[in-house]
Amino acid sequence: MASVVVTGEHRRSKTALFLIVCGWAGVAPHWFDSLRSLLPAITLACLLGGYGLRTVLVNRKKSFEASDISLRPIELEDWPTVDVLVAARDEEAVINRLVERLTALSYPKSKLSIWIIDDGSKDRTPILLKNLEEQFSIVHVIQRSRSAGGGKSGALNEALTKIEGDWLLILDADAQLQEDSLKRLVNFAKSGGWSAVQLRKAVINSRNNLLTRCQAMEMAMDTVIQQGRLAGGGVVELRGNGQLLQRTMVEECGGFNEDTVTDDLDLSFRLLTSGGKIGILWDPPVQEEAVETLSALWRQRQRWAEGGLQRFFDYWPLLTSSQLNYIQRRDLTCFFLLQYALPVISFVDLLTTFLTGTMPTYWPLSIVAFSISGLAYLRGCSLAGEGPSVPSPKPFNLLIAIIYLVHWFVVIPWVTLKMALLPKALVWAKTTHQGDNNTKG
Repeated sequence: MASVVVTGEHRRSKTALFLIVCGWAGVAPHWFDSLRSLLPAITLACLLGGYGLRTVLVNRKKSFEASDISLRPIELEDWPTVDVLVAARDEEAVINRLVERLTALSYPKSKLSIWIIDDGSKDRTPILLKNLEEQFSIVHVIQRSRSAGGGKSGALNEALTKIEGDWLLILDADAQLQEDSLKRLVNFAKSGGWSAVQLRKAVINSRNNLLTRCQAMEMAMDTVIQQGRLAGGGVVELRGNGQLLQRTMVEECGGFNEDTVTDDLDLSFRLLTSGGKIGILWDPPVQEEAVETLSALWRQRQRWAEGGLQRFFDYWPLLTSSQLNYIQRRDLTCFFLLQYALPVISFVDLLTTFLTGTMPTYWPLSIVAFSISGLAYLRGCSLAGEGPSVPSPKPFNLLIAIIYLVHWFVVIPWVTLKMALLPKALVWAKTTHQGDNNTKG
């Protein structure tokens, strides 16, 4: 299948149209009497609630677990070659730990290469990388100017021109893997016929404060939802850190899109529309840091929300075409309505309530959405797993985690408004990593 070429044209006009439609949907029910005003919300609550319940409660297949490699020995020559790619900028706090963990992986060293792309770091990262490159023969450093452009995607694309491995493992600089993680991941990908596999993201600093605890629960919830979407015939999305990619498939998709702020979400749709299969693994996880302050969360979630909307606007003609089957199109439509349309409509609904003195009209849908999220939290935090422990699904934790999700009902309307009104200058708004100072027991 031909590579997918997306230029990100007309995003402002598409966002403006989306904003107008959501605004109309949020205001219109207030024109009706009290009973009729609830009909849109009740109808959507039934349709999207059914989708959400199926997604969370569907039986998981055994194929979501990596098989025990000790029971399936593989000869050296049968292991594929793997290139680990890490785009790093100002990562002096974590880069030594990352490379030491990667070089300690039990994967055959003759089949493994580690590529660190230093994207114009201004701290001690270049010095540390030079020492690591001299110390470990499988470590290769690529130097890029800070003004080279393209963000993380540009850094990864530069590495693509130099590597020849069968598979790519994309990691963030704060990633931590278990010693046998790569073997199990590759074994799972090959045996399942996947074009890409995403590892569950596990938070290593969940005990630091209430915010990191909520993010740890959010990552478990996200994996449960992703597994449910896949088990129901829907779509799985990559999450950037801990994603294994078949190199030839990435090249067929045109590499990493430098015209987006979230390369992982964009690549998910490129793979999907090119016929690639994406799997997801609960164990082993990839461990990473959660942000610890509200300001850092605000910056991170704005980028995630903008990238999420960009890929839907960019690829919507393909997503609604016959290239995808009916179940995949239904899954994407329901996910888009819950993740992006509902927060904007709810915000407009509450604003209209304040201005007109009428009652809110979308509370039935919001209650259903938060209830499904609570159920996904409960299921995700109840599952046994390797790596850092997930906060227990006690009533207090569940309540706080559900309240925490309200931030999306502020972030997404704000980002939508910005995308509709302001031109976008693509920058790498990276998350700051703290390293060993970011874990407290």
